[in-house]
Amino acid sequence: MIMVRAIIRPEKAMDVLADLAAAGFPAATKMDVAGRGKQKGVVVGDVYYDEIPKEMILCVVHDEDKDTVVQTILHTARTGPNGAFGDGKIFVNKVAEAYTISSKKAEL
Repeated sequence: MIMVRAIIRPEKAMDVLADLAAAGFPAATKMDVAGRGKQKGVVVGDVYYDEIPKEMILCVVHDEDKDTVVQTILHTARTGPNGAFGDGKIFVNKVAEAYTISSKKAEL
């Protein structure tokens, strides 16, 4: 199984979740996060914002579904046809083990 973690603009989070669900991937976790990328924050007037609010969406899918999930996020989270700095980042990792707490069963 694969864990896909997407750090995206907050205003795109609900659209990404809706498109993932429409693509057959309704299970996801969403959380508020803050950080910065290569741009090292943002300067607005005289104020420097070191951390920028983002949303992180996590979903675990079967290996064969990884490309569909990643492409769905890339398409939905991108701003405009060419994208923009701050649109976010997607991380993909192997999941070694997963368990359902209520049943105590391994999911892999």
